[in-house]
Amino acid sequence: MARSIYTLAILALLPWALLHLLWRARRQPQYLRHWRERFGFYGSAAAVPTIWIHAVSVGETRAAQPLVAALRARYPGHRIVISHMTPTGRQTSADLFGAAVERCYLPYDTPWAARSFLRHYAPCIGLIVETELWPNLIAAGRAAGMPLLLVNARLSERSARRYGRFPQLSGDALRSLSAISAIGRDDAQRLEDLGAAAVAVSGNLKFDIEPPVEQLRLGVELRRRCGTRPIFLCASTRVGEEAPILAAWQMAAPPDALLVIVPRHPQRFGEVAQLAADRGFKVERRSTDGDVAAQTQVWIGDSMGEMFGYYAAADVAFVGGSLGDYGSQNLIEPCAVGTPVLIGPSTFNFPDAARAALSCGAAQAIGSAEELVRAAASLLADGERRRDMSARAKVFAAAHRGATARTLELVERFIPAGR
Repeated sequence: MARSIYTLAILALLPWALLHLLWRARRQPQYLRHWRERFGFYGSAAAVPTIWIHAVSVGETRAAQPLVAALRARYPGHRIVISHMTPTGRQTSADLFGAAVERCYLPYDTPWAARSFLRHYAPCIGLIVETELWPNLIAAGRAAGMPLLLVNARLSERSARRYGRFPQLSGDALRSLSAISAIGRDDAQRLEDLGAAAVAVSGNLKFDIEPPVEQLRLGVELRRRCGTRPIFLCASTRVGEEAPILAAWQMAAPPDALLVIVPRHPQRFGEVAQLAADRGFKVERRSTDGDVAAQTQVWIGDSMGEMFGYYAAADVAFVGGSLGDYGSQNLIEPCAVGTPVLIGPSTFNFPDAARAALSCGAAQAIGSAEELVRAAASLLADGERRRDMSARAKVFAAAHRGATARTLELVERFIPAGR
């Protein structure tokens, strides 16, 4: 009964979904590409053994990177299909994996679209990265006899409360999954409280992401373009974070320091550049692809797929989404390249990693934009402390690896190696 009511709600929302695609396409025309897939219409498919991974957007796609590599090595006779919900996620997949995987949009969660998706790709197993519960898709997978796993699962208290409003729907979906592996014990407990059974704890796949050599080289090149100036990077910033940071930077910027801002979403690149210009800053953009002028005060990172390069070039980095109430973006990436991290109070997307990074001295907590700029200025002026934090960050990132191997062991329970 709960799933029937849910299905009626999904049907009622389909016209809004179409309008949403059109609205988003005003700023991101990619939303109108492959739109038929969102309703369960696909082209011809090759009849080969298929492993399906669902990674809703950019963060989940990046998290899947070490898992994709491990699956390709363990199951060379299988094709890998990655489904997404956003154009940026799909583009990230293309940048990371190229032709090594196929990619598509996951359809909206109607029963017939879910069945169409599964008939088309006929996966022998499905892996949902992080936490995306689609009741009709899960039910269709179970009816088809396909093992469906929730891996690298994370569930914040906020998300748990949201799912908890629909206990029968959420509980049935979780119990219908073949297995669940969570990032941490707190995530596992919240999933079990919602009705999941025997959730394993495998750690976070994002710790297993090795900074690509070409990105490290890019970091060297970006550093060269900026000259010898100290670089403070504000990475993956969200709405409402840039304005107070710019105001605080204007009041207390260290002499000769360059502020680099890389907004989380590409449709905001121009908006953030204008914010900085309106405050009187001399602004340049990464897309000009030249050396940064000596008089430039703010450099906007308006490029995709280069975050490791930005982190490698920076002297100090703030991880966006943590100053506003967004739960923080990925603080593991700057730690992996040894960049000292500043992080705000909102860390519900990475609670375990944030606590561990703060406790070992790889990161420093800040509570406001003004405190952020003061902390950045202090670190930029203290090379010895930066080197100490850099070393601690690398040790922290290395100490938490191993989630990929544990997740692969779980997959092998359903697809033995060699099949």
